[in-house]
Amino acid sequence: MIKKQQYNANKLQKRLRRQVGTAIADFNMIEAGDRIMVCLSGGKDSYALLDILRNLQIHSPVNFELIAVNLDQKQPGFPEQVLPSYLTQIGMPFQIVEQDTYSVVKRVIAEGKTTCSLCSRLRRGVLYRVAGELGATKIALGHHRDDILETLFLNMFYGGKLKAMPPKLVSDNGKHIVIRPLAYCKEKDLAAYAEISDFPIIPCNLCGSQKNLQRQTIKEMMQRWDKKFPGRLETMFRSIQNIQLSHLADTSHYNFVSLQAQDQPFENGDTAFDEEAFEPNIEEMLALGPEEATDRPMVPQS
Repeated sequence: MIKKQQYNANKLQKRLRRQVGTAIADFNMIEAGDRIMVCLSGGKDSYALLDILRNLQIHSPVNFELIAVNLDQKQPGFPEQVLPSYLTQIGMPFQIVEQDTYSVVKRVIAEGKTTCSLCSRLRRGVLYRVAGELGATKIALGHHRDDILETLFLNMFYGGKLKAMPPKLVSDNGKHIVIRPLAYCKEKDLAAYAEISDFPIIPCNLCGSQKNLQRQTIKEMMQRWDKKFPGRLETMFRSIQNIQLSHLADTSHYNFVSLQAQDQPFENGDTAFDEEAFEPNIEEMLALGPEEATDRPMVPQS
């Protein structure tokens, strides 16, 4: 049993490192000479991010620096010594930034209302300032694949936008590059990795304790899908990497007004009169036995 657990742990570690390496390569997240500020909250995702980047730093042919930064928001009961102790123990350069954003959020946001939006804006402003002071060329955040999909649905359901979290972006003030190296990693894999690694997790008592958050509702919906229909989240994530503007309805990003028939094959032309050729329906395939699934046609038959 111990050997099997160790095998699974090694397999998980390799998978996460491979996914992070692939994301970094796909989006050119890290370049020679970069000084990367790793935002460490004390949660499982940021711990995993730092750990994987440290391993990558050792084995990568590209030279880059890492510095961990934690924003102490002065939440009541926050264990101030946990992160400095951990970072000192592993020999990681770090800086703890003290900024009482907690009092601001509690003063501005009415009791029972969601604090996440204001808290995030205040935290982002402080981190941008610190990145400038440290001479950081990149700011690394611990958002993962599930965070990206949750944001997509939040924007669709509540914001009326087709928008998610990009793996790499320029800050709104134009001065910083923000990267999300965990973009291809599943949250459940990161949770398992944190447990195996025994990271000293610090819970968020500001937003983590709030009930009925819209993001939490979306998260629970996705978890149900993932449990009932394995593979659905992977397919959804692939969709944001495979966008066809001509088949949406945003006139600011596609010139529908000037669209004319041109009497010749047209790239991304409409196939509405044909059957769409999707992969086998995952839900139906799971309900079938192996022999039935093998014999089932891949596309609808006319």
